[in-house]
Amino acid sequence: MKKKQILSVLLACLMVVAFAAGCGSKKDQPERVFLNIAAGGTGGAYFPLAGAVAEILNRNIPGMNASAQTTGASVANINLLNEGKVDFVFAQTDITYYAANGLEMFQDRKMEHLRGLAVLYPETVQIITLERSGIRTIEDIRGKRVAVGAAGSGTEANARQILAAHGITYDDVSVQYLSFNEAANGIRDGNVDVGFVTAGFPTAAVQDIGSQHTVVLVPIAPNRIEALMREHPFYIRNDIPADAYGLGADVTAVAVNAMLVTTTKMSDEMANNIVKLIYGNLDRIEAAHTIGRHIKKETALTGMPITASEGAEKFFKE
Repeated sequence: MKKKQILSVLLACLMVVAFAAGCGSKKDQPERVFLNIAAGGTGGAYFPLAGAVAEILNRNIPGMNASAQTTGASVANINLLNEGKVDFVFAQTDITYYAANGLEMFQDRKMEHLRGLAVLYPETVQIITLERSGIRTIEDIRGKRVAVGAAGSGTEANARQILAAHGITYDDVSVQYLSFNEAANGIRDGNVDVGFVTAGFPTAAVQDIGSQHTVVLVPIAPNRIEALMREHPFYIRNDIPADAYGLGADVTAVAVNAMLVTTTKMSDEMANNIVKLIYGNLDRIEAAHTIGRHIKKETALTGMPITASEGAEKFFKE
């Protein structure tokens, strides 16, 4: 056989081997799965927790490529989920309830395809002012400049409902629609008298104010809490301990819960894997944010405001 023929045969053999090897390696590789997790701003608890969840999923599910996205938090997250732009989200239980039932900021936009993965931890409504303001009760807020949260946000709904439980409407106060950070800046600079913040404590924005001024957290009277819970069943009582911000005493307060939400598009198998891995790696979750210590398997279905994913529910009932 001539040299050229031999070379041609060798090259052909090499190509066949390479092709076969390539096919084999491709076959052996797991199928890539992309999951987008909508979290919140970088200054809140959602974003570091979502980052930890993405890391856990990527480490334990072959082919998984999960990523956490910064967003405007609960309301924005539910909208992103409804538009199919993300796969599951962090959101407050009250916001999820509104979306599933077409209420409040989701008026006439009922989202019946939402499914709950897990209820995580309490997000407490913190009513913040400075000692020098003289505000000590909700009734003292009348006539004051009040940061109630961004327009259309969960915090704004919380503020409106709590004020209403005390017979106070927006006509009785000077309303300012401000985000957490804007409210904190306003309080610190003297442009806001009192601000509502719904978040797990300790909250960085509140700690930041406390580093420069004496902070007061306004309590809600227990009888008002009971009335609020009767009218809005997604609230729970969740007092703020004195040591959360170096206060003189515990502060009576209410909370909604943070939760994970998906849609009927997510398979039961994927939902089951997600919650199994999250609750099997709670040490990593807590390392991402101290609020993670409140996430427990036995409370994952408690207060679930929508239909739970069958895959997730199966894990929690095992």
